[in-house]
Amino acid sequence: MTEPGAIVVSEADSAALVNRELAFEAVRDAFLCLSDGSGQLNPVVMAPGITAGDTFSLKSGSASAAGLLGFKCGAYFTGADALDLPRHSSNTLLLDPVSGRLQAIVGASEVNCYRTAAANAVAAKTLAREDASRLTVVGAGHQAWYEINALAAQFELEQINIVSRNASRAQALADSLNQEPGDVAVMLLAAEEAIPLADLLVTVTTAREPLFPAELVQSGTHVSAMGADQVGKQELPVELLNRASLFADLPEQSLRVGEFQHVADEGSEGRMEITLLGDVLAGKAAGRKAREEITVFDSSGVALQDLFVARRILDAYLSQTGAAE
Repeated sequence: MTEPGAIVVSEADSAALVNRELAFEAVRDAFLCLSDGSGQLNPVVMAPGITAGDTFSLKSGSASAAGLLGFKCGAYFTGADALDLPRHSSNTLLLDPVSGRLQAIVGASEVNCYRTAAANAVAAKTLAREDASRLTVVGAGHQAWYEINALAAQFELEQINIVSRNASRAQALADSLNQEPGDVAVMLLAAEEAIPLADLLVTVTTAREPLFPAELVQSGTHVSAMGADQVGKQELPVELLNRASLFADLPEQSLRVGEFQHVADEGSEGRMEITLLGDVLAGKAAGRKAREEITVFDSSGVALQDLFVARRILDAYLSQTGAAE
């Protein structure tokens, strides 16, 4: 599209169109794009709002082979409470790769939840043991349900263990999972009980210190660390990282603002080997090498994931409405 007008896919429309399958395939494409060299990412811009504590960020990039160009604006504004709106919001803006004109605005608050969980699901499907059936999730906030839902589509789960310091949130999450079809045991457990049981371990918190001792994680476990995306955030003990095989959506970003920043802080950066997940998907690098190996995937989030998901949402919207691009 070369005219100034842009297609607007509202938050309500994008939320109705997104699903875990769409997000999984789009995020997988984004990982591969980083591996084949056709993807370009730019420095993340973090900015304050007008009111103290309010922040917004701009994550941008391009994918030449896919003809994608644009950015996501994510915001956290406390004033949304007075309007009965969530504090977190996201919008993805797609630009025409030829003219640079605004092509589409895609409301992405709900989409962002699916996109984040899809990164976990792609990584786990790639790195975990094929027979993994016991999932432990540390954290029971809003995002936890999406993480569990995404993994349930990829694995035959028999048991889901929830670890949270917030008992009411944990119970609400368990209740929602128990309403899902299927015969899966959902349990609320302490970390020292739940983590040794896990074939799949997901941390999805805003923590700034390790959530559990390293020795609780058993051989053969796959760990997806989903929470660290800023300097100072941390969910996993460094001791665990030192005995695991490490993977990331973008290794250099993981060292800067992701989970692996803390290994670098302790002077281990030169000894670390962090594999780009896209290289495993593309067959350029090995994933899990042995059944007893511990694998850790750090998801700090990259703009290409947002762009690929937004493009699929836009295509679905155009197909549904018959609108011309």
